[in-house]
Amino acid sequence: MKSPLVAPSLLSADFGNLARDIEMLNKSQADWIHIDVMDGMFVPNISFGFPVIKAVQKIAKKPLDVHLMIEQPDRYLEQFKQVGAEILTVHYEACPHLHRTLQAIKALGMKAGVSLNPHTPVNVLNDIIHDIDLVLIMSVNPGFGGQQFIEHSYAKISKLKELITKTGSNTLIEVDGGVTLDNSHKLVASGVDVLVAGNTVFASANPVKTIELLKKI
Repeated sequence: MKSPLVAPSLLSADFGNLARDIEMLNKSQADWIHIDVMDGMFVPNISFGFPVIKAVQKIAKKPLDVHLMIEQPDRYLEQFKQVGAEILTVHYEACPHLHRTLQAIKALGMKAGVSLNPHTPVNVLNDIIHDIDLVLIMSVNPGFGGQQFIEHSYAKISKLKELITKTGSNTLIEVDGGVTLDNSHKLVASGVDVLVAGNTVFASANPVKTIELLKKI
């Protein structure tokens, strides 16, 4: 079993000391920096906008993994590219023309991801899996950090892994929500390639060490 990629989520960082926390991630074994963008419409919360992401990008030495929990994401794809997104993930539930959206993200030079809410089955991706660089499985209801992991997510991840293997796709599986040192081994065993960890990293006594432990899973 190969080491997972680890993408600490800035939603759990100390916003009063964001530069300090990003410098910590730069020095750590973190692979990506995960940024959740919420519009207060698609999910009941509002988070980072373009100026903050641009400020993060100036300090960050790791790729920005940007997760859009917003309605009509097509309106902003180019702006996310301009502020430094390298991986851009949209929600299946927010994209009526998903194929077109993915092609537009790739045309801008970013990796294209698709996220599924807890209630959305994996088989909705059957006809498009070849066009997706990354599938983000939400293992909590999107909108807030610090929620409890939804146990059904393991079965969903296994089903997605089967689809990827069966179709010969190179799609990565990312999981976000309730990821801990306790459940990360089972997640990776189920097929996860990328662990998004928020509170587990930033609320720990030694975030750098915690990231190192997640990498060793």
